[in-house]
Amino acid sequence: MHGEPAASSGLGLPDYTSGVSFHDQADLPETEDFQAGLYVAESPQSQEAEAVSLGRLSDKSSTSETSLGEEQAVDEGGAPVDKSSLRSGDSSQDLKQSEDVTGASELTLSDTVLSMETVVASSGADGEEEEEPLTEQPEGKEQKILLDTACKMVRWLSAKLGPTVASRHVARNLLRLLTSCYVGPTGQQFMASSDESIPLSAGNIYQKRPVLGDMVSGPVLSCLLHIAYLYGEPVLTYQYLPYISYLVAPGSTSGPSRLNSRKEAGLLAAVTLTQKIIVYLSDTTLMDILPRISHEVLLPVLSFLTSLITGFPGGAQARTILCMKTISLIALICLRIGQEMVQQHLSEPVATFFQVFPWLHELRHQDLKLDPVGSTEGQLPEVTFSDGQQRPVDPSLLDELQKVFTLEMAYTIYVPFSCLLGDIIQKIVPNHELVGELARLYLESISLSSCSPASVEPSVPSTGPEWDAQGGGCPQDDSHSGTFGSVLVGNRIQIPTDSQPESPGPLGPISGVGSRGLSSGSEDNALKRELPRSAHGLSGNWLAYWQYEIGVSQQDAHFHFHQIRLQSFPGHSGAIKCVAPLNSEDFFLSASKDRTVRLWPLYNYGDGTSETAPRLVYAQHRKSVFYVGQLEAPQYVVSCDGAVHVWDPFTGKPLRTVEPLDSRVPLTAVAVMPAPHTSITMASSDSTLRFVDCRKPGLQHEFRLGGGLNPGLVRSLAVSPSGRSVVAGFSSGFMVLLDTRTGLVLRGWPAHEGDILQIKAVEGSVLVSSSSDHSLTVWKELEQKPTHHYKSASDPIHTFDLYGSEVVTGTVANKIGVCSLLEPPSQATTKLSSENFRGTLTSLALLPTKRHLLLGSDNGVIRLLA
Repeated sequence: MHGEPAASSGLGLPDYTSGVSFHDQADLPETEDFQAGLYVAESPQSQEAEAVSLGRLSDKSSTSETSLGEEQAVDEGGAPVDKSSLRSGDSSQDLKQSEDVTGASELTLSDTVLSMETVVASSGADGEEEEEPLTEQPEGKEQKILLDTACKMVRWLSAKLGPTVASRHVARNLLRLLTSCYVGPTGQQFMASSDESIPLSAGNIYQKRPVLGDMVSGPVLSCLLHIAYLYGEPVLTYQYLPYISYLVAPGSTSGPSRLNSRKEAGLLAAVTLTQKIIVYLSDTTLMDILPRISHEVLLPVLSFLTSLITGFPGGAQARTILCMKTISLIALICLRIGQEMVQQHLSEPVATFFQVFPWLHELRHQDLKLDPVGSTEGQLPEVTFSDGQQRPVDPSLLDELQKVFTLEMAYTIYVPFSCLLGDIIQKIVPNHELVGELARLYLESISLSSCSPASVEPSVPSTGPEWDAQGGGCPQDDSHSGTFGSVLVGNRIQIPTDSQPESPGPLGPISGVGSRGLSSGSEDNALKRELPRSAHGLSGNWLAYWQYEIGVSQQDAHFHFHQIRLQSFPGHSGAIKCVAPLNSEDFFLSASKDRTVRLWPLYNYGDGTSETAPRLVYAQHRKSVFYVGQLEAPQYVVSCDGAVHVWDPFTGKPLRTVEPLDSRVPLTAVAVMPAPHTSITMASSDSTLRFVDCRKPGLQHEFRLGGGLNPGLVRSLAVSPSGRSVVAGFSSGFMVLLDTRTGLVLRGWPAHEGDILQIKAVEGSVLVSSSSDHSLTVWKELEQKPTHHYKSASDPIHTFDLYGSEVVTGTVANKIGVCSLLEPPSQATTKLSSENFRGTLTSLALLPTKRHLLLGSDNGVIRLLA
């Protein structure tokens, strides 16, 4: 993202990457949605249906085409995938600012995505191409810049947050937002087209006749596809397709139903997104999921489209748009898979599409029978059709249906499918002759009304094969009819000389093999495009974990440990003493007995077995390093081996060293103060607590903690999240609470019977301490008795971390436990398998947003598990 706003820096825009925090955004209920860029509560539909659909898996794994490759900069205008936060060891600005954006992103896009009216008003700014000339009006220019910035920010966040968080919070909201692009009459107006005057262009399936909603949805689609670029094909098949099938699923009520405007917009959004997905699917995956696309997407859409009892809130206009989009989608699939596969997998959707014309043809001649005299109150009249079946018909809908399924629509449907399917159309569509006849009537009406020369004489026989061979009787001099701008003359395909360079060639790609689409064509006219192979593509364990994670309810506040190995970080030659993730959760620090501190990237690579190299090694320590942490306010790293080193994580250069005053009294524990404080608190072996401000020389404060007693050495220090108090734990089991503002000891008490191993302070004046007496205790700062007391059966809990109101614990027996701060004592433990973790567990750290565990061992290897 840094460097990305260069295109707009001359316009005096601020850099939005620095100091933006998303962790305070509220989580969205499933029923809320975007309208005009703001959240509004919708009438409650089935909430669980969406949650389940977002996590439902496809029948076949799509990893066959997902493989690892060199990292590519997938976003033309955006940042490279991995380098958005830290390009190299010395690119200080990048990492500094990347830390400013906290990873805990319940991302709501209401602040960053414009309302439909403003985007439409900005004269078609689509946010996908940076090079597009800006509109003349200053308002349109501002909208374009804002839209561009919002898109880049969403793309950058998608790469930074990792696959699970990006899918749960970014992609999920983008999918919801897509529907809002088509709500209401604003998004359902056809765009003005230059060749509107050529009526025969209706026969060209790439004449998609975009609507205003397509303009608004452009940036949303580009952000959704960017997430697919980053994390691979599974995003399309496991997350987007189940959501599409949720959008188009028919309502539970039987009988006459009227769509609401939200469902109508959902149908348009679903067909638009499916078209994008089909283009990016590999041949193998497309054939694997074709039955799902047919039954879960195409047939439900067609059931609404051809229904004789379901009205559209947008009337004939909305139904016409859905019809055009569906024609384009089915024709695209036909081109991708070839004639034989169409007959095998798509015959039902194609036949359903053609069926509505004979139904309406019969209803026109049965007008008198529609009088609902014999039907009971509240029921629709049933009409017997020529195939012998009785179907309910809503008389009030006939006008809407006849406006949609006109002669022109018959021509629009018939020409592409007769060209694409050839003789197979006879087997698939029993009533294709009638539709062909309607198309011929349309051609005749055009030739009469436009007073064109006598060359337009489509001699259309009533039999099928000859009509197919005629290709709809397209005149030879018409460069727009037929399929894709080509013209059929007899059984020869004629390419017009004035065809545009991006027009596809003759129907070569029908075979589905090597259908690369267009040589220089725009994205809209491609039949198939490769998804770039990103180094962050999901496969193996990462894919399995991601599939599980997108199905978990967003309201689930518990930490679940599945023991899935995601990554390894070898490099240290001694035992790991401390692991500390940075706040953004895209890097972490490790301190080891080998006297080094290392900075590691946390981006996902590989299939769970990959090993990652450190970005930076700090080797200025002379003894074993037992503490490392980040001083958040100035973005420095603090590490301690008996002396405290403050150094820059971007260059690796030491900034300051704080040696103990007496070499015989080393420092035994260190803690950093939370932002905005810039102080470090250090405890020495003589029970003295000292504060050092890294911006000033010398000591800030010095406090004696012993108070005449001999409580032993300070083993652990913890600072409250507000920075107002510090608690020290001694080797005798004694704990002392100190007020940092006054220096007064608020409380000292014997907390444990053994050596205190670790202390952590939580919001709400809560302290959690573990001891060598096998206990883990939860305290309120000024209350005498502990709130909760957990006892470990076999081994003391020597390392633990916090997740919300839960404590995740680790023991030297390699057991991971989860216990609650709020409920009565109960602990679930999991033994780490030797396959996932070798050696003895020495340190543990939790990534709360990504819900991963970093586990350090005595053999110097750190592993990332979920």
